[in-house]
Amino acid sequence: MEIRFQNSPKEVAGMDTADLRASFLVNANQNKDTIQLVYSHYDRVIIGHIKPVLQQLELPVEEELKADYFLERREAGIINLSGEGVVIADGVEYALSKLDCLYLGKGTRSVSFQSKDPEQPAYFFLLSVPAHQTYPNTKMSNAAATPVHLGDMLTSNKRTIYKYIHLDGIKSCQLVMGLTILEPGSVWNSVPPHTHTRRMEVYCYFDVAAKERVFHFMGEPRETRHIVMQNYDAVISAPWSMHFGCGTSNYGFIWGMAGENQLFADMDQVSVPEIL
Repeated sequence: MEIRFQNSPKEVAGMDTADLRASFLVNANQNKDTIQLVYSHYDRVIIGHIKPVLQQLELPVEEELKADYFLERREAGIINLSGEGVVIADGVEYALSKLDCLYLGKGTRSVSFQSKDPEQPAYFFLLSVPAHQTYPNTKMSNAAATPVHLGDMLTSNKRTIYKYIHLDGIKSCQLVMGLTILEPGSVWNSVPPHTHTRRMEVYCYFDVAAKERVFHFMGEPRETRHIVMQNYDAVISAPWSMHFGCGTSNYGFIWGMAGENQLFADMDQVSVPEIL
C-alpha cells in the first residue's frame, strides 16, 4: 500500500506535471489478479483498484493500519466498473453488475473479490475511511439508485447523478459515494466548479475510450493546474482544491468524499470568470 502525504496550496503551485501526477494521480490497475491500494493522509482515505481475473483476491491486512483486519476500524464503499463480479464479505456473497455498489461496515473481518467470467472480468473501485460506528453491509444496484438529471446540452454538461452512500441512501459513518454519467455530446463535469474545505474528494473516471482523455482541473481558483486522466484513473482532490473536468468525449466518474459532514450539497461554488 502506497502512502501519500498532504500537500499545501503553496507547495502545489510550484509543482510540475510529474510532481502533480505523483502526488494526486492514482493510476488504473493494469495487472490482472492484483489489488492496488493508496493511503492518502487527506482524511485518511484508502483508494483501491481491484482487478480479479483468474483468482479470488482477498483484501489484505496492511501493516500501516496496525489492525487485525482491514475493516477493523474502517468502512468501505465498492463499485464495480466492468464485467459481472462477486464480493464475499464474512462469507456472504454479493453479486455486483456494472455500476452496482456495496457498502461494508466497520467490523467486517474478511473481504474478497472475484470475477464470474475471466473473459469479461470485473473491475472494482474501493474507497475506505475510518469509522466509529457499525452500519450494516448493504448492496445497492444502479437501477435502485434514484437518478438526478442535471445540466444541459447547450453547456455540454447534461448528466445523470446516482447517489449510493449518503444521508438519504446507504448509511455510513462518514463516507459519501456515488457516480455521474455524462450523455453523448457532453464533456464537462462539476461546472460551476467548487471547493469544500470540510471534506476531501476522490474521482475515478471510467468509460473513457482508449483514444480519449479527461482533463481534470484542480488547484486554487486563481492558481489552476490540470492532470490528464485515462480510463479507471483516480485523482485525489484536496479540501482546498477545486475539482472539475473536461473530456475529449463523454465518460462517467465515481465520486467519493470523507470529512466533517455528509451533506452532498455542501459546496463553496466558484464562478467561472473567477478562474485563472
